[in-house]
Amino acid sequence: MRPAVYVLYTCALALLLTGLRELLFGFEENRCSMTYMFEQPEYRRIQLPRRVARQYPAYGLYLYGEGLYAQETRGLKLTGAPVLFLPGNAGSYKQARSLGSVALRKAENLDGGVHMNVFTIDFNEELVALYGGSLLRQTRFLHESIRVILRLYKNCLDPPSSVVLVGHSMGGVVARALFTLPRFNPRLVSLILTQASPHHAPVISLDPYILGGVFTPDKMDQTEEKGKLVRIKHEFYSSVRQHWAAGAEDLRNVTVLSVGGGYRDYQVRSGLTALSCSSDDRNKLSVVVTAVPRTWVSTDHLSIVWCKELVLATVRAFFDLIEPETQQFTEDVEKRISVLSYHFIHHPVQLPGDQPKTLVSFTGTAEVWSEVNTLRVFYSAPKEATVKYFLFALSSRRKAYTHFYCRSSNMEMSSWLFGCTQMNGLICVQAVDLSGRTELLPAYKVLTVKLDDLSTISHLVIDASNPSARQFIVECEWQREKSLTVPVPVPHVLSFGLTSSDVMIKTSGLLHTLQLQHFHQVYQAFRITVISHCKATKDRLPNIYRTKVPWFREDSFVTAGIPSVTEISGMLHMPRHDNTSSALLQLHTAPNCQYKVSLRTSFPKVLGQILRFCGPVLPVYVAVVLLLALRRQLCSVLLTGHTVGMREAVAKALQPHKLELPVLLLHLLLRQSWFQEGWSTLGLPTVDALPLTPIEDLSQHAAVPGQDWSHLVSLLLCVLGAAVAFWGTTVLSVSLRMMSFILAPLHRPSISRHCGTLQLSLQILLILSLIVLGGVTCGALSVTASFLLHLYRVLRLHMTERSLSHMLNLAPQKTSENGFSSSDGQSKLKECNGSSLLSESLLQDVRDDLQLHLSLSTLLTLPMMLSAPSLIYWSRNLRYSVHLHPDPWWPHMVPLLIASVLLINCNTLTLSLSKLMLALTSRLLLPLCVAMVTFSPLHLYRIFHFLTAALTLLATSCYL
Repeated sequence: MRPAVYVLYTCALALLLTGLRELLFGFEENRCSMTYMFEQPEYRRIQLPRRVARQYPAYGLYLYGEGLYAQETRGLKLTGAPVLFLPGNAGSYKQARSLGSVALRKAENLDGGVHMNVFTIDFNEELVALYGGSLLRQTRFLHESIRVILRLYKNCLDPPSSVVLVGHSMGGVVARALFTLPRFNPRLVSLILTQASPHHAPVISLDPYILGGVFTPDKMDQTEEKGKLVRIKHEFYSSVRQHWAAGAEDLRNVTVLSVGGGYRDYQVRSGLTALSCSSDDRNKLSVVVTAVPRTWVSTDHLSIVWCKELVLATVRAFFDLIEPETQQFTEDVEKRISVLSYHFIHHPVQLPGDQPKTLVSFTGTAEVWSEVNTLRVFYSAPKEATVKYFLFALSSRRKAYTHFYCRSSNMEMSSWLFGCTQMNGLICVQAVDLSGRTELLPAYKVLTVKLDDLSTISHLVIDASNPSARQFIVECEWQREKSLTVPVPVPHVLSFGLTSSDVMIKTSGLLHTLQLQHFHQVYQAFRITVISHCKATKDRLPNIYRTKVPWFREDSFVTAGIPSVTEISGMLHMPRHDNTSSALLQLHTAPNCQYKVSLRTSFPKVLGQILRFCGPVLPVYVAVVLLLALRRQLCSVLLTGHTVGMREAVAKALQPHKLELPVLLLHLLLRQSWFQEGWSTLGLPTVDALPLTPIEDLSQHAAVPGQDWSHLVSLLLCVLGAAVAFWGTTVLSVSLRMMSFILAPLHRPSISRHCGTLQLSLQILLILSLIVLGGVTCGALSVTASFLLHLYRVLRLHMTERSLSHMLNLAPQKTSENGFSSSDGQSKLKECNGSSLLSESLLQDVRDDLQLHLSLSTLLTLPMMLSAPSLIYWSRNLRYSVHLHPDPWWPHMVPLLIASVLLINCNTLTLSLSKLMLALTSRLLLPLCVAMVTFSPLHLYRIFHFLTAALTLLATSCYL
């Protein structure tokens, strides 16, 4: 191959590695504090009913305890408020220790015996994110566990009527799926808190049980309806999403809070944690942990469970939800929303449940009152206890200013800003409390009031009293909204950081807002640099830079000193496709300072964002490139009788125009109503598209205008997929060659191209055995066995090719010293097993077969990898059942098994003799690739079916 090919694929691999590095490591360090246990944790197994234990032998229910509490609850005489923790994908039930331990410590400091009982479920650490066959089973076991938990409280004076669920990862999805069960009572669960749970869509769909559309005849899936047995359809994600999006009446009283992990969580991106509910349902909240008050950190997929800052917020909210009279969780929906909003959304100074005072009266002499006539006030409280009030007249400011902004650090007063309604000279006699709009930021609390909303108020009052002699700082100023909001056009995503948008802020304001125009798509990523210069730094509050996204609670905060140079990553978790608003950058600054803000496109972060959102789609493009490489080999056999090398075929298989143009044409046609109607009438599957837009049903992307960027991203993914295929096949080829060296001493040397082949009777026996093996045990096991059989054929071809090369190198190629020609010496070299005369043509035939079977082995690697999660699940549950149920690959893998076994005997000679069928197969592979790009990005398991079709056609070409 030409050096340019290696340069191309090396550059493509460098792009992929750059994006992976940005995705896996291009974020802030883990600033979460570890949660420690104060005593030895204990997990007491709850005895389940015999029927439940027999039906779910791999699962278990436990009660968490420590020290004295664990001893007191040995008899399971419980009086606390029940909380049930649900682990996620491959998660352990012991992950509940952080929540349970902090809840126990919190209860020790409370009066009245208020406490929580933390339960946890053992789901046997199943890979439910990759194998969806157990999702319904986990949901049913959760239902049984809730009933068992509530029965433990039957002797209490005020027994609980519901359980609070805390679900991590897929555990949160299972918690919401509970409400789709036909016999589930929605009143058994009043609150669901999920952590890094992919509610919007699965991270990766490796089998049809995750997304849905599969029937299983299991008796467990049957329910009685009007005297008839009706089979339940396995539509896990689709049924859960549709059930909650419909906004059924029984869901109105269920409060759900979904918390995403931020950019550190590369396993479940935070955009997937958004809840798909009706817009008027205030009872469902979604937030990213970086925006949670008093947390403000990003967590990875595991640390979100033990992150002390988030665990404290969760425990505080739970205890605020417990009614002191009953010591159980409240049934008041409004109170639940208020408490969760307080701890997870905005955290005002007023505690949840406190009734705001309608009127406030002030006392004190005129000496403690100070009228402020300047545009800004700065006050540093002394160390001794004082009483101090600042008065701001509104009459002279209404025309010139629109807002009043105030911030304070370390101020203990819960109410600090008031609107005066009655004055007596320079003393406010009566006022209304305006502090309820206060918002807590990492370094101080801020409050902005709009003057148009204060028509009945004559003055604003700041209560700067210091009863505890604690120092604090108060800064306030009048603001004009237009002068403090600066529109900034962001650089183009393809500017590669060569251009920048710079803004110089020289005003003396405390708050500045930069409107980042046209920043609303997830493939955009910027490096924002803020440089601050101040003449004096004494008694100044730190800068706080806040990235605010109006359409999703994914705000992030950066605290910076004065002066400083600060870099901020500008990226989005959730896009906005209608272009009605853009992201904002709020700068809480120091007065009389200069700030320079520079925005540049960060190409590594752009690659990281593309992999974050579209990385799971990459196997589709790898499979497409491998199929196109096989097509090139078949065309070479058809024309010359010989095949090209596997790496050369893969290198030249990168033909994105042949893929993208038909897909683009189909997307354009689907925007026409008449074509959509015809498409639906024919019953064709919905077209998949890249997950770049915030649409409830991701499969509808193709019909939405404004998706031009998705085709450019698809082109990039095609290049990256080709790089993975090229270097992957190189690594596989080298590995197999090295393995053939190791296994060569165990085999007799052979110079036949038919080495490693099977007799017809043995082929039939193998096919029947693999089919029976897959039906009795696990379909993935048969797929793996067929792959290993084909791999053995490749190893034998490697050995034969090396033997032939070695023997031909030993044969003389010119007249020797005794006068004999090389042909005379070569004619004497015969293989003892009766194989044909050694020749260059035989070596070429073996090499052709080797390259063909290397391509086939590489293709068979993909079905094996797709079915690997179900194989792992089956092996881990082998002690409970020999048969995997439900099996996503049975009986779909039967054609693949037949084709893979038949292809073991295939060679270039048999293919070249089948001119008609080989020509048809080579022509059909391209439409199969186009169909794979069209229908597989959101349904990766369909790759299995497309590869089965391609290999079946090839096997037919070998025998017809």
